[in-house]
Amino acid sequence: MENSPDHDKVEQNLCVKTTTEEELNKSFNLEASLSKFSCIDLDKELELRNDLIDDKEFDIPQVDTPPTLESILNETDDEDESFVLEDPTLLNIDTIDSHSYDTSSVASSDSGDRTNLKRKKKLPDSFSLHGSVMRHSLLKGISAQIVSAAVSILFFSPSFITFSSLIAVGTSHGLALIFDQNQALRLCLGSTSVGGQYGAISALSINNDCSRLLCGFAKGQITMWDLASGKLLRSITDAHPPGTAILHIKFTDDPTLAICNDSGGSVFELTFKRVMGVRTCESRCLFSGSKGEVCCIEPLHSKPELKDHPITQFSLLAMASLTKILVIGLKPSLKVWMTFPYGRMDPSSVPLLAWHFVAVHNCVNPMLAFCRGDVVHFLLVKRDESGAIHVTKQKYLHLYYDLINFTWINSRTVVLLDSVEKLHVIDRQTQEELETVEISEVQLVYNSSHFKSLATGGNVSQALALVGEKACYQSISSCGGQIFYLGTKSVYVMMLRSWRERVDHLLKQDCLTEALALAWSFHEGKAKAVVGKKTYNENRKILFHYADRALKKCPEQGKIQVMEQHFQDTVPVIVDYCLLLQRKDLLFSQMYDKLSENSVAKGVFLECLEPYILSDKLVGITPQVMKDLLVHFQDKKLMENVEALIVHMDITSLDIQQVILMCWENRLYDAMIYVYNRGMNEFISPMEKLFKVIAPPLNAGKTLTDEQVVMGNKLLVYISCCLAGRAYPLGDIPEDLVPLVKNQVFEFLIRLHSAEASPEEEIYPYVRTLLHFDTREFLNVLALTFEDFKNDKQAVEYQQRIVDILLKVMVENSDFTPSQVGCLFTFLARQLAKPDNTLFVNRTLFDQVLEFLCSPDDDSRHSERQQVLLELLQAGGIVQFEESRLIRMAEKAEFYQICEFMYEREHQYDKIIDCYLRDPLREEEVFNYIHNILSIPGHSAEEKQSVWHKAMDHIEELVSLRPCKAAELVATHFSEQIETVIKKLQNQLLLFKFLRSLLDPREGIHINQESLQISPSITEQFIELLCQFSPNHVIETLQVLECYRLEETIQITQKYQLHEVTAYLLEKKGDIPGAFVIMLERLQSKLQQITRQGENTKEDLSLKDVEDTMVETIALCQRNSHNLNQQQREALWFPLLEAMMAPQKLSGAAAPHLHSEALKSLTMQVLNSMAAFIALPSILQRILQDPVYGKGKLGEIQGLILGMLDTFNYEQTLLETTTSLLNQDLHWSLCNLRASVTRGLNPKQDYCSICLQQYKRHQEMTDEIIVFSCGHLYHSFCLQSKECTVEIEGQTRWTCYKCNSSNKVGKLSENSSEIKRGRVTPSQVKMSPSYHQSRGDPAAKKATAEPVLDPQQIQAFDQLCRLYRGSSRLALLTELSQNRGSDSYRPFSGSQSGHAFASVFQNENFQLQLTPPPVTED
Repeated sequence: MENSPDHDKVEQNLCVKTTTEEELNKSFNLEASLSKFSCIDLDKELELRNDLIDDKEFDIPQVDTPPTLESILNETDDEDESFVLEDPTLLNIDTIDSHSYDTSSVASSDSGDRTNLKRKKKLPDSFSLHGSVMRHSLLKGISAQIVSAAVSILFFSPSFITFSSLIAVGTSHGLALIFDQNQALRLCLGSTSVGGQYGAISALSINNDCSRLLCGFAKGQITMWDLASGKLLRSITDAHPPGTAILHIKFTDDPTLAICNDSGGSVFELTFKRVMGVRTCESRCLFSGSKGEVCCIEPLHSKPELKDHPITQFSLLAMASLTKILVIGLKPSLKVWMTFPYGRMDPSSVPLLAWHFVAVHNCVNPMLAFCRGDVVHFLLVKRDESGAIHVTKQKYLHLYYDLINFTWINSRTVVLLDSVEKLHVIDRQTQEELETVEISEVQLVYNSSHFKSLATGGNVSQALALVGEKACYQSISSCGGQIFYLGTKSVYVMMLRSWRERVDHLLKQDCLTEALALAWSFHEGKAKAVVGKKTYNENRKILFHYADRALKKCPEQGKIQVMEQHFQDTVPVIVDYCLLLQRKDLLFSQMYDKLSENSVAKGVFLECLEPYILSDKLVGITPQVMKDLLVHFQDKKLMENVEALIVHMDITSLDIQQVILMCWENRLYDAMIYVYNRGMNEFISPMEKLFKVIAPPLNAGKTLTDEQVVMGNKLLVYISCCLAGRAYPLGDIPEDLVPLVKNQVFEFLIRLHSAEASPEEEIYPYVRTLLHFDTREFLNVLALTFEDFKNDKQAVEYQQRIVDILLKVMVENSDFTPSQVGCLFTFLARQLAKPDNTLFVNRTLFDQVLEFLCSPDDDSRHSERQQVLLELLQAGGIVQFEESRLIRMAEKAEFYQICEFMYEREHQYDKIIDCYLRDPLREEEVFNYIHNILSIPGHSAEEKQSVWHKAMDHIEELVSLRPCKAAELVATHFSEQIETVIKKLQNQLLLFKFLRSLLDPREGIHINQESLQISPSITEQFIELLCQFSPNHVIETLQVLECYRLEETIQITQKYQLHEVTAYLLEKKGDIPGAFVIMLERLQSKLQQITRQGENTKEDLSLKDVEDTMVETIALCQRNSHNLNQQQREALWFPLLEAMMAPQKLSGAAAPHLHSEALKSLTMQVLNSMAAFIALPSILQRILQDPVYGKGKLGEIQGLILGMLDTFNYEQTLLETTTSLLNQDLHWSLCNLRASVTRGLNPKQDYCSICLQQYKRHQEMTDEIIVFSCGHLYHSFCLQSKECTVEIEGQTRWTCYKCNSSNKVGKLSENSSEIKRGRVTPSQVKMSPSYHQSRGDPAAKKATAEPVLDPQQIQAFDQLCRLYRGSSRLALLTELSQNRGSDSYRPFSGSQSGHAFASVFQNENFQLQLTPPPVTED
């Protein structure tokens, strides 16, 4: 839409007085000094009502002839007498058509479309944890008067607003309307004639005591009014440069000092004085718009209670220009305290400033919030002890939208308005967004026309005008926690809701769950933006309301699952909050009674209690609820849940017998024991009931069922808990009952017979039963009990009594296993080994146990008996035995672990080796044992020597067990005794295995071969054994072996007729002919076998042997031909060719050999291989010299010769094609290089880039003009003064000053790369003034005659290379020719080293280009 000077602009300047905002900050203890704020008390007026304003509402008396608003607007200006509107009835005028309004609002294009207004309604509340935070209301009284004025005068639209206890609205017609806090129009300042002269009001400000009003106008004038009398006090026309609009005018805390900001971007200080009754105004420029235009100012205002704050004496002022933020102090002298640049931002974004006092670290200091765009910065301003001001940067707020307004609503909460007219309520400390509200329906007024200064001809900068598109500084103002928004037809106010309002709002929206969550957050003190004093009875009311709604909204018909789902969503909420509030009385009385009306709700309620009961968060359940709870779970067959609940409940109020019966019938043993213990203080009865179940099958020797095993385990745990003083299954037995319970349990266990014993019952049935059930665990229970016993007389008697009973039961009966008997004596040994032991056990019993465990007649359970005896000895039972007898019996019973235990006690480590070797289960552990003895410190030299001698005595056993481990052991500890070990190994196979493990690194043992210092004779001995036992692996082993002599090794391989190995060794020795002769003889013998044999099953295998042998022979020739002369090469290749052709000579054309075709193919392979080393004519001459073929039998070798000729023709064609391509590439490269080097340079300008003067400046003959390929031109003198030279290959070259200085990373060390980029470019042309007159300059000729390429030519060549990326064809062919002679067929080469050069084919950037090179433009 078009912008006009009559567009609506709004300014709100905050002036503080006293009212209800005191409640807002009482919740913040750290901000006690901020607890009193002035605010307009609009609690009743701000509620939305349907009735219009009338006289009774404002309590205004009626007059006979009320003046009209038209007469007021047309009245002449009178400074002495102000007009007070007596009758507001004229405001009751219907709203005119909205199309008659002109607005700068973002929503202005839609402002007249009523369907669009419906779309622009406030977004629905998100109902998050915070609920609706802001309450927004329409000020009907003020809005109606704005509309009324618009009816009378078409362009009478509101311009700016400010308020304190009074509300001031400026108009585009130059009038200032003053309203009181009841929205009654009290003053109309100014007149239409003045408005016509000064233009629209563009800024307003009221001082702290609401006695003065400053008005700034669009044409630059400023007026001051007395708000008590309505008189014009000052009319200021020279405070700032003429022709600029007033954008901001602000009173400071000093009523005689104000700040104004004009559309020129300047800021002025206005000082008001009254001398001899004459009011004057002095102006001082604080910031000139020529240094950067200021578009926002904000002085620091302090509350009355903070007037003594040390920071207030500086009268701080924040200013926001288009590039930075400034904070200055006006007093005692003008001083800049801080500047802060914006950084990168959108040039159309609006700079925003806002001060507020906040409490940080128990100190209250002002904080400045500023932003431009989507980042809000917070600066904390402090004064130190020296009197200096320090600004500390706080945590910034990064948003996802651009801001056009920022308002503090209190020290923790800020309200942001984005560019699409959405309000965002933010908690500053947590940066959490509490609520978002759309206010496009306000049709906010923008300040575009004044920022463009349209009233004075639009003489502003483009940057300031761009910012003004979204500026709404004057349409939004805050006071005492309230924010006022001025629209084209209305005024809205927004404030924080009290905590009660926020909860009520959610209740009205029927969001009960959110209301409960919000109320609880208030209760915990975790809520944000809290206003009002908190009380805690609201949660109870909400819970009742919630329960009623849950029952009323229950589906009356349908599936039971639907009803269950409904109550599962609602009932847990009630339970949770009742317990959070610690109101169990409310939960189990009123709430339970209410929910019991519905059976489904009751069941869900009871199930909700389960997790709280199990976590012990809910105790003291009423008997009725407890009974209903057990019945409910029992009906639903959830007996495991019932058991878990019972053991966490106080069941004294229930029917004990009935509960016990239920537990026994449903096998709830834990619950049964719990009920007996807690309900009846009875601890023995549960044991008797459980014993009756598990004793009969155990006495009968039957296997227990799973259920009986569970019962037995529970019984053991229960006995253990009772003897330890702990309650079962959780908790503790009361301290006064602990001794009694222990005595009862002991007396029960040692009973001679049970209560209902049969005549056949054996004595001590309870101890016997527990021993049969689990001997080890029962004895562990007794051991733990004995540790807890105090050493008094009764405890000693109990212990001895128990031990005697255990011995009597187990020793006198044969139905216990060795393991069970061993467990008993291990238990006894541990008890006897205690220093304070008081038990007595007959030593002969231990001897009987030893005989029983080491009995040679019984071979069963050998490992079990050994383990039992070992545990007995380790537990201290060794003192009960004679050691020599114990060792003899252990050796006889083959208890080698027992022997090891005894030998180790006596430090006889060498005998332990025998124990390991005889024990088939642990024989491989002997190596680790020997290694540990020999390497771990703490053993004497004699002990280590005895261990080594023992190992040497059993070396053959060790090698046969694990050759690798034996070799590693010898190499690690006794590398100098290897020959001794070899002599001890008489078995040749074992010796071979030992040496292979010792010498072959592929065996994987960790041996440093260099430290072994093995003699060659040992290695040769190993090679000879290798030839005997593994001849097929000799070559690959020789490739990894190092220490052996070639002559002796060759003799060994010849001895065992390993020809391939002999050939390998001869080649390694350098005897190439000898190696070739051996390979040739093998080939000839295999060829003879083929010629002699007929058709049989081994023909293919024989032919394969021939081919393999031939390939090995060819590889031998190829590997060595590079180092031989022509005669030596022929001595290798021609015998090989003759050997392959010999079978073909023997077989005539009439009777061809069975494998003639295969042999011809192999012969062709030989010819192709030798062609790389023997000239083709020599090969043909040698064939034709053969007597057989010289007599007319050429037809037999016709195929071979023709194949050779085809190969020759192919290679000749390939060579010619390659030569042609290389010539073409060379010609193309040279042509392009010449064109690039000889191309002229085109300077960008005709002046020097350093001195900016024409290149003909100097007339001296020595001053040269230097032109670079980048187009820059310089005088050589100028370049010398800038030190623009660089050393390249010992020569001094020029560099372009401009390109080099613009590229900061262009350092001298990087000149080579910079030359390629054209950044550091040596001169291409050097011209002197005489150059234009005489082309025969000798200096120029000398420069062009230089034989080396200058860097410019190098650059051109690099550019040419980049055009044709990749390796050249010549490089590719060179690589292929080198690869042709590589060791492709070397079978015995092993791990050969790679090429010394880097292959172009292995380069990751290699690309095979099949297209011709590009053609460059001339």
